[in-house]
Amino acid sequence: MKIFSGSANRELAQRICAAIGQPLGQATISSFPDGETYVRIEENIRGRDVFIIQPTSPPTNQHLMELLIMVDAARRASADRITAVIPFFGYARQDRKDQPRVPITAKLVANLLVAAGVHRVLTMDLHAQQVQGFFDIPVDHLYSMPVLIKYLRERLTRKTVVVSPDLGGLKMASAYGQALNANIAIVAKQRKTATETEALYMIGEVEGCDVLLVDDLTETAGTLTSAARMLKNHGALDIYAGVAHAVLVDLAIPRLQNSVIEELITTNSTPVRTVEGFKTTVLCVSELLGEGIKRIHNDESVSSLFKIENSSK
Repeated sequence: MKIFSGSANRELAQRICAAIGQPLGQATISSFPDGETYVRIEENIRGRDVFIIQPTSPPTNQHLMELLIMVDAARRASADRITAVIPFFGYARQDRKDQPRVPITAKLVANLLVAAGVHRVLTMDLHAQQVQGFFDIPVDHLYSMPVLIKYLRERLTRKTVVVSPDLGGLKMASAYGQALNANIAIVAKQRKTATETEALYMIGEVEGCDVLLVDDLTETAGTLTSAARMLKNHGALDIYAGVAHAVLVDLAIPRLQNSVIEELITTNSTPVRTVEGFKTTVLCVSELLGEGIKRIHNDESVSSLFKIENSSK
């Protein structure tokens, strides 16, 4: 086994390697004066099982291109198998044609990875699970929920309602509700622009309860903060947000600072920005991804990583 990392989240790659007792492979990644990416793998990988860790977090296009170039370098160095470990899979939201003359970019990215030479993909919390079907190669899809649940069971001590901030997240909210022995509710939203959403109505009861908002991804925090305001107006007590990928852009910072959300709980699938005056808890998924890498290398089952121990609550 040989594990390499791009520049997107090298700290996570180092933690993964430490978790499974493997050294992080040496690779030179730099840019030419015109911005083109240069990659050189500094170790012999002929006949090796190669894993390349690279979330496609912002700047998305740069990190995606870097991943493709690293894969090509490994393929041309005669690696036996190349697994792209993509903790956060960018472009996953563009998974269908919801308007005329728009691309299905998730499928395009899948095609690019296969064309570059990827034999297998290990990813986590895809925005749309059907993206797995866009690949003609095996995709191992992990969930951060077992990591988040451990923390949430200690944090949420009062009666809690799990809330999905949109209709599409109902299945995720139901899974969290079952793991926490909590009821669920839904906030229906309307997207005005790419950066603005409006909470329209709520289904369920939250009065006198703590609330856990769950989502796979937040960028501008518009969906979370507008849903939190509506929940507060309906009598919710403390409101927490549990998100797999916190890709916080500049617009998200003041929104979170001015929101009624008590705490954002997320993972280090991508580098998480600190928000001054707002509590953000970042949980490490290195053991989860590391175990996935080990099992792929040893041709073992990955499905048991989805299991969550029953709550004692």
